[in-house]
Amino acid sequence: MPVPSPINQEQRRAYWTEQLERAHNFMHRALSYPVQECGEPMVALEPAARAAGVRIDFSPAKHALGLPRLYYLRAGQIAGFLGAGTAMNRRGWVMKVEDGFRTRQMQKHVGRQPAVFDAILRSVRWELNGELPTPEFFLRRSMTLVALMPKIGTHMSGSAIDISVHRLDNGEEVDRGGPYLEMSELTPMESPFVTVAARRNRDEITAIMRAHGFFDYPYEFWHYNGGDAYESILRAQTEPARYGAIDWSPDDPIIRPIANPELPLNTAAEFASEIQRALARME
Repeated sequence: MPVPSPINQEQRRAYWTEQLERAHNFMHRALSYPVQECGEPMVALEPAARAAGVRIDFSPAKHALGLPRLYYLRAGQIAGFLGAGTAMNRRGWVMKVEDGFRTRQMQKHVGRQPAVFDAILRSVRWELNGELPTPEFFLRRSMTLVALMPKIGTHMSGSAIDISVHRLDNGEEVDRGGPYLEMSELTPMESPFVTVAARRNRDEITAIMRAHGFFDYPYEFWHYNGGDAYESILRAQTEPARYGAIDWSPDDPIIRPIANPELPLNTAAEFASEIQRALARME
């Protein structure tokens, strides 16, 4: 995480805290938003892109616990996904999908990976001016930063992707003000602390994604989704969302809505242990 300049560190810290609280409130709205799961099947993104002749890249990195990443979206989103990829190719860009569907196991552990957990802990400690957070406060921030419950984790609905964007000619990453999984005051889509060029790139990427049915989550510049509670809230809709949290895998492709999706996947006690392990790593 970049070290904020001393001149406006307090301003940056206040902004980041405000945005995290806004995101927390957004998550609570998503937690209570009605969902009527439509049962639409999942479709693999990599073969769909190859069949359509669209250049879209996919991160080769392993997921939490060394699990393979699951690059899938709902069937109704595939045309829009390919359309966005095509539009980026025409622009001279390549969409790189960093993350797709997450199982319960993946969602539970994504924020507990050492690199991710340590980044969140550093961010929270900076927000608290160096103080160590209580497990309860860390739980509050994790609800926002890594979607603590299936109901609010749109990756678990098969309706969201995390992306970066690269230049088609030389593979250089398009500047958005920070890398994928940035955890700082640069993370919100509308952050005033990114450069004019990064702001322009964010806006252009978002315009392409919106034109093809994907809405930008306001508090992470890499996250796009559609057909779920996030989109319904962002569009001020009232009818139930059609995609909800599901149990699904490529080996068992039946769509099964998760029972009690509002229950947390991690507890304060688990985070207390993780904080101690993180502190040991940082010594």
